[in-house]
Amino acid sequence: PFELTTGFVLPTRKVVVVGTYDLFPKKLQNSHILASRKDVFSVPKVGDYVVHAIHGIGICEGVTKLTGNFGTKDYIIVSYKDNDKLYVPIDQMDLLDRFSGAETPKKLSKIGGVEFGAIKEKVKKKIKQMAFDLLKLYAERESKKGYAFKPDDELQLEFENSFPHTETEDQLKAISEIKKDMESSKVMDRLVCGDVGFGKTEVALRAAFKAVLSGKQVAFLAPTTILSEQHFNTCEARFKNFGVNVEVLNRFKTPKEQKEILFKLKTGEVNVICGTHRLLSKDVVFNDLGLVILDEEQKFGVEDKEKIKINKNNIDVLTLSATPIPRTLHMSLSGIRDVSIISTPPNDRLPVQTYVTEYSEALAKDVIEKELSRGGQVFFVYNKVESIYGFASKIQKLVPNARVVVGHGQLPGNELEEIIYKFYNKLADVMICTTIIENGIDLANANTLIVYDSDRFGLSQLYQIRGRVGRSNRMAYAYFTFKSDKSLSEESFKRLEAIAEFTEFGSGFKIAMRDLEIRGSGNILGAEQHGHIQKVGYDLYCKLLNNAVAELKGKPNLDEKDVLMKVSIDAFIPESYIADSENRMTVYKNISHIDNEIYKNRLVEEIEDMFGKMPTVVANLIDVAYIKALAKNIGITEIYSNANEIKLIFEEKSKAIASEPLANALYKYASISVLNLGTMPTITFKPNVAKNSQSFEILKDFLIIANQNKKKN
Repeated sequence: PFELTTGFVLPTRKVVVVGTYDLFPKKLQNSHILASRKDVFSVPKVGDYVVHAIHGIGICEGVTKLTGNFGTKDYIIVSYKDNDKLYVPIDQMDLLDRFSGAETPKKLSKIGGVEFGAIKEKVKKKIKQMAFDLLKLYAERESKKGYAFKPDDELQLEFENSFPHTETEDQLKAISEIKKDMESSKVMDRLVCGDVGFGKTEVALRAAFKAVLSGKQVAFLAPTTILSEQHFNTCEARFKNFGVNVEVLNRFKTPKEQKEILFKLKTGEVNVICGTHRLLSKDVVFNDLGLVILDEEQKFGVEDKEKIKINKNNIDVLTLSATPIPRTLHMSLSGIRDVSIISTPPNDRLPVQTYVTEYSEALAKDVIEKELSRGGQVFFVYNKVESIYGFASKIQKLVPNARVVVGHGQLPGNELEEIIYKFYNKLADVMICTTIIENGIDLANANTLIVYDSDRFGLSQLYQIRGRVGRSNRMAYAYFTFKSDKSLSEESFKRLEAIAEFTEFGSGFKIAMRDLEIRGSGNILGAEQHGHIQKVGYDLYCKLLNNAVAELKGKPNLDEKDVLMKVSIDAFIPESYIADSENRMTVYKNISHIDNEIYKNRLVEEIEDMFGKMPTVVANLIDVAYIKALAKNIGITEIYSNANEIKLIFEEKSKAIASEPLANALYKYASISVLNLGTMPTITFKPNVAKNSQSFEILKDFLIIANQNKKKN
C-alpha cells in the first residue's frame, strides 16, 4: 500500500481513481507562508531541471538522509553530466533553484562548476549594461515628484471598518505597502498580484478612498464593459455612506449620459470614475486626477498603455492582476516596479477540480446534467461567434430540460446586459459564451465550467476563465477540452499541462511564471538577454541582475556569499512529520530563506499550525538556517561546531572582527576563546560541554550578541 495524493481518470478503461487530496484538500493550501514569497515557484520537484549557483544545470532526483561525523541531515540529490551526483545539504538549498526558461536545457553541466562558472561570468558581464539601464530607470522614477497623500484619519478608519469581511494578512500587508507609497512623494507604480476572489478590489478601494480624502480624483480602468459595470456597482455600494460620487463611462451609457458624466468629471463633481478604454479618449478631462487603478493590465494593448503613460505623468498607478504578463512580471521581479502578492484564500473556498480531456457530446451532457441536478449553473466557453448559435442548439438538444442562453461581445450592449441579468437571476442554466466571461462575471451559483478547444487559449487566459467558477463554498469543476482527432502542439500541451498542475490557491503567480517560461519575457529584455536566461535559468538570471544593481549602488552583496557549516547536530524533516515530499521540499525552501528572527518565528508558528508540534530535529534545522544568516551578516565564511570546539572563520581582512558587538560576544566567552587576527581572522571556542546540542546553543548565543548592532527587520 502507498499514499496516493491525487487521482486520475482512464476513460478507455472506464476507471476513476480517487486520491487523498481529492477528498480532503491539502491543509497546506490554507497557509500563506508557503506562497507569500516571490520565488515560491522556484521550488524544485523530482524530475525538474535545477540550477545550482556553482555547479550549474542538473536534474533533481529527490531528497535522501545521510549520517556522518556532523550528525544526520537531509540532502537533495542532483544528477549532472556523465551521471555524476551532487548531494546538496538542505542548509544550502538557497543555492538551488528550479530551472525556468522558455526552452528545455540543451545539456547538463559538468559537476565541479568550471564550465558553468565561465558561462555565468559571461552572463554577468552582459548583465552589467542591463543593470546600468535599470539604475537609470530607478533614478528617473525617483526624480519624479508625485503627490504625497494625507495620512489616514478617522474617516479612513471608519471606511475600512465598514468592510463586511475579515481581511487576510496578505491584504493588510498590501494595503500597508500601498499607503506607504501614496504618503511618500515618489510616484507609485505598484502591481498587486492575487488570485481571482482573493480581495484585490478591496485593497484598491481603500487606496481610492485615501485619494478622495486628499481631494484627488480616481480613475478605475477595466478591460471590459461588464467588468467596469461590476467595479461601478462595488464602488457605489462601498462608498455610498461616505459622500463619494461614483460614475461609470462605457458603451452601456447613452451619448447624452456620457456628456453629462464628462462635464461632472471636468468640474470635479465626480470623485471616482469607473470605465473601459473609453476613459483614455481625448474628450475625457479630469479636474484633479491623483490615482489610476488598472485592472487586468494584460487586456490593454500597447497603444492603450502608452496613452496611460502620457495621461498619468506623475500620477500614482496601481495595477491589479491574477496572472501578470511576463513583461510585467519581470519588471516587478527586477525592481522596476513594486509588487504586492495576495496569496491567502478566503477561509471557506475550495480549489477548483480541473480536468483536461478530449471533448465529446457524452461528456458535455453528463457534466451539465450533474451540475443542474444540484441546482447549479454552467459556463460553456465556445469562442467562435460565427457558429456559436449552431453549437448552442446542439447543447440544447443534448440537455432538453436546460435553459440555454448565448452571450458574446458582438451583441448590442443592452441585449448582452439582459442575457447576463437572466443568468445572474437564475433564469438560465447554461450560458454558451465567448471569452467575454474572462473578466467580470462573478456568480456564486455557477460551479461548472466547460471550455471547448481549450488548446487555442493562452495560459493566463485559461486561468482567468477558470476563476469564474468556485467563487463560493461549493466544490467547482472545470473541464478543459480539445478535439479527439487533433494533434496538440508542444506549446499547447505545456499550457494544458500547467493549468491541470496548478489547481491550488495562490497559483496565479506560478501560472505567470510558467507563462514566462513558455512565451519568454518580452521586449524589455530583448533577444540577447533572452539567450542569457536560457544559459543560467530565469531565477539565477534575476539574482545576478539584482546583484549587479546592488554592486553599482555600492551595497554589500550577501547573496554571493555562502557560509560553509559543519555543525554536529541532527537537522532534517522526518517523513513522519511531513509525509508529502513536495510539501517537505517547499518547507525546506522557506527555511533556507530565513534572514531574520521575525521571519524565523513566524515560520515556526505556521509550520506547527499546519503539521503539529515541531520535533527537535526540525527546530535544529531552522536554527541552522538562522545561524547561517547571522554569520553571513558579520562576514563569517566557515563554521565548525561540536562538543569540543567551535571555530568561526571570517572573510579576508574582515572589518567585523573589530566591531563592538563582536567584542561583547568575546567578553562573554573570554575565558574559553582564542582569537587569531591573521589574513583570515579566526575565533575558536572551547565550550567544555557534554553534548553537541549545548555547544550549538552557545554558538547561536554568540552570533546573536555579535549581530546586535545590525538593523532589526
